Amino acid sequence: MSNTKLRLAVMLAATGLAAALPSQAANWLMLQGTEPAGAAERARIWGFIQPEFQYTEGTKLEAGPFSGQDAIFNTIGPDRDASSQFNIRRARLGLRGQGFPLDSNTNYFFLVEAGNNGITKPGGGLGSLKLTDASVTFNHFDAARVRVGQFKTPGSEEGLKAIHVFDYVNFTSVTDGVLLERYIDADGSAPNDPNGPNGPVGAFRDIGIQLFQSFRQNDWEHSYAVMVGNGNGLARSDNNNEKDIYLYLSTEKVFGGKGPRRQGWKGFVWYQQGDRTLTLAQGTDSTADDVEEDFERKRWGVGTTYLNGKYRAAAEYIVADGMIRNGSDGGAVVGALSNNGLSRASLNVLPEDEADGWYLDFGYKIRPDIELDIRYDRFNRATDTDPAERRFDTLTLGAQYFFNKKTRLILNYEFREAEAPNLPSSHPANQILDGMDDRISAQILAIF
Repeated sequence: MSNTKLRLAVMLAATGLAAALPSQAANWLMLQGTEPAGAAERARIWGFIQPEFQYTEGTKLEAGPFSGQDAIFNTIGPDRDASSQFNIRRARLGLRGQGFPLDSNTNYFFLVEAGNNGITKPGGGLGSLKLTDASVTFNHFDAARVRVGQFKTPGSEEGLKAIHVFDYVNFTSVTDGVLLERYIDADGSAPNDPNGPNGPVGAFRDIGIQLFQSFRQNDWEHSYAVMVGNGNGLARSDNNNEKDIYLYLSTEKVFGGKGPRRQGWKGFVWYQQGDRTLTLAQGTDSTADDVEEDFERKRWGVGTTYLNGKYRAAAEYIVADGMIRNGSDGGAVVGALSNNGLSRASLNVLPEDEADGWYLDFGYKIRPDIELDIRYDRFNRATDTDPAERRFDTLTLGAQYFFNKKTRLILNYEFREAEAPNLPSSHPANQILDGMDDRISAQILAIF
């Protein structure tokens, strides 16, 4: 059976099972900074590390101006220097607690990252410390709790979920493509400008203020969040006068348990909107003055999760309007010199295009210490421009082995395909995308 037919069969089976099978149904809004008065320690140190190995065959680009060079999609991040590598993906250390006895309704949360990833890469790889979270939560009011500082934004389940209970090594293509934001200065049209990220990856976080609360009614829990933030990434100030707006609603039938693996059935919807400032090149004349312009960035989604006993599942649909990251020139590693020596591959963005995608995710524990997982995701990029549209399909087979409640091994095999659906198969774009390799990954998670 071909990969395409296999994936179609998986989609059909998943659709039929979606109502009966289950995923983590935890309330991520309430798992940080909301401990009951007097229940939390004044200071608690915690953290986790994630050593990993990832591998592709390293197939080179088969067409275009960078033919024969590394394909960016067959290299391993964050440095994109190799097609296989050992890495410390994350190494985080945090401090959390209450102001007890001064004020047990006030919580704080602090977390730094020392791993080698998109958060630390701009500063120099493994060992570089970057602040990911620094927030204070005020639990003084019944109608709304108040959180201020830098913290996770209310939104997609993949982004809002605690990473130490994430069931796979890599995010889905749609989450990585339109939600895990890279901040860049320009649209990539300027000649010989690699236009790489100007700071850390967004990591689903922002600096701002959030009002949120959950209300329990028998076995049902209803939650909301409203946030206003800078919209300019981690640990830095705003770069324009526009603020991002984040909205979130969820309702959950709670079956039992507590914490990040609480069992229940949850439905949710979310919306994000803000502006991004880009420099647009004015032609190819190096003496021409470039122009700065603000572009609207919108994201929204709807989904459901379910966890009950041995079964878990999740499904989500995501839409993006504006500021669509559009890969690199010719599929090359950003900064690579073209074969004719006249240009360098840049990171590109379509400021006024659209994208969408979805995923279906299922897991089953065959034993208390072993879980088998399967996830199918699709990402449709640049859907408003026929020649530029790209379609990415990924089927991920996974297994998790739980050594104990705080240590586990994750194994993934990703069957990956990509195409330019509105271009002929002989077009260089499809020749390039035909070379996308499958990806194998293994990761250890250890919480302390």
